[in-house]
This record gives sequence, C-alpha cells and structure tokens, in this order.
Amino acid sequence: MNIFSTILQKLGIGKASEEVKAAPSAEVTAAEAAADAARVQAMAKATQEAKVNAAARTVAPGAIPAAPKPTRPAAISVVDVVAKLETLSKAHPELDWKVSIVDLLKLLEIDSGFTSRKDLAIELGCPADTMADSARMNVWLHKTVLQKIADNGGNIPANLLD
Repeated sequence: MNIFSTILQKLGIGKASEEVKAAPSAEVTAAEAAADAARVQAMAKATQEAKVNAAARTVAPGAIPAAPKPTRPAAISVVDVVAKLETLSKAHPELDWKVSIVDLLKLLEIDSGFTSRKDLAIELGCPADTMADSARMNVWLHKTVLQKIADNGGNIPANLLD
C-alpha cells in the first residue's frame, strides 16, 4: 500500500477505510441512518437508470438510437478530518499537524522519517527542484497532502489549503 493510501485509511477516507472498518456498533444516529437510506436510494436509482439506458440502446433495425442520458458521478462523502486530527492531538499536544507534515505523519502513526517523506513526495509528484531542498519539500508535501485529503472527501479548512 502506498503512503498516501495509508494516510487516507488512517483518516477513514475512501475505499481503503471501508475495507478495514470494524463491525458497526448497535448505536446508529439518525443522521447516519438517513445517510445510509439516501445511499441506498441513490444506488437503486442508478441501477434503474442503467436498466432504462440499456433498454433505450436496444432499438429496432434501421431505427436511430437515442443518445444516452448523462449520469452524475457519485458524491464523495465528507469525512471530518479536522475533528479526527484534533482528537488525536489531545494525546500529543506537541504535534502541530496544521503546519508540519512531520507532525501530521507522527499523529497518524506513519513513519515521518526523511526517506518516507521523500517517497511520499515522489508518489505525489513533487517537482525535482523542490525535492532538492528538504524544507521546501516538507512545505510542498504538507500543502499537497492536505489538498489531496480534501480532494478525497476530507473537510480541510480553506486557510490550510492556501
């Protein structure tokens, strides 16, 4: 598994988090139940639309087929990353995840050594000239990791993405 996937998994974001979730607790909030119901409805609607679109593509010989109806991509559910990281920060108040990639990785219990950070930078496409200076690489990494977390459904505040 690559380093960024590990970050997403530790934050409970995306497919990686769904694969490692523990058995659901008996307590389900009304919001969770409503969200689950909405997901089920959306899946049922998408299945029905797929059937209709497939039926529309089956046309009589010589007939002009109808153009397929465009479909929307599935919505990404938002994960409260800030709340998760703030909760983790209570046990480690010396770590400032909002400023430091090293502290963010330490908070998530991921190797924060130079080699791991360099591997993460390569994985995320850091420019070579930025990688030549470890301080610049760290700043680039921090900003890029937060942006990619946001791109994958994490609620990163705009002031941390600037």
